[in-house]
Amino acid sequence: MKTSHIFYSIVVAVALLTSCAKTPKLPEDKRVALFDGKSLDGWTVLKCEATVDNGEILITAGNGLIQTREKYGNFILEFEWKALRDDRWDSGVYFRYDTVSENQPWPERYQVNLRQGMEGNVGSLEEARSEGLIKVGQWNTFKLTVQGTKVSLEMNGKAAWNADGLGDPQEGFIALQAEVPGGGQHRFRNIYLTELD
Repeated sequence: MKTSHIFYSIVVAVALLTSCAKTPKLPEDKRVALFDGKSLDGWTVLKCEATVDNGEILITAGNGLIQTREKYGNFILEFEWKALRDDRWDSGVYFRYDTVSENQPWPERYQVNLRQGMEGNVGSLEEARSEGLIKVGQWNTFKLTVQGTKVSLEMNGKAAWNADGLGDPQEGFIALQAEVPGGGQHRFRNIYLTELD
């Protein structure tokens, strides 16, 4: 009885050691928070007003952008947003742009729209269209994947669209759009970015 118990213990120990030796190292997690929930560090506020309220970015006034200080090329951007207006809300998230004309509040492209009835659409890409995937008056979760000329979007955990046709620039800023006079206030939270090769 003792011999079989010792033999069993040895077999278990060898199995554990073997499994540990074969376990590959996990790759370093590249997902980083663009917003720390406490401040607008890492962002530049342009032609609008925004504040941190209850761990969220609250866009309070103006037509402009809350823009990252860094530029990004290929990435996965995850964020949650909520419109505070009951009707005719309008905002957006811009990506891969490098300049804004001096007499304009926003860049020419690319924008993931957050306008009522057009949520998630990218105007310049015909394939980038969807409907019926948002939760009105609630938090919505978007996951935008940008790689090369291709871009795709998930809305609230569901595939919304896949499109091709991104042009220059190949890297640029990411920004939250302030369009308060026409589209009301918006809140953003849980903003994460994973850079891709």
